[in-house]
Amino acid sequence: MTMLVKDPGTRIDYEFDWGAAYPAGQAIVESDWTVAPDEAGGIAVAATAHDLLCATAALTGGIVGRVYRVTNRVTLSDGQIDERSMSLRVEER
Repeated sequence: MTMLVKDPGTRIDYEFDWGAAYPAGQAIVESDWTVAPDEAGGIAVAATAHDLLCATAALTGGIVGRVYRVTNRVTLSDGQIDERSMSLRVEER
């Protein structure tokens, strides 16, 4: 799992590129983002988007010193479901 650093005052896009993981012809038809822990003042998903191969989420907030797990769960055009996660540590930068 990837560990990244996020400033609590930023709103920034994070993306997973699913294209290289699946055979040609597979496409993302649904994408859902979650953050754990889900807490007041924690990292929040402000917006999401996806195309056929990539899923993106704009993340805001976070409590300094905390580590959050951000997970993207996708459904592919053939019905397969997969997910990837990253860890975000919140620090003033």
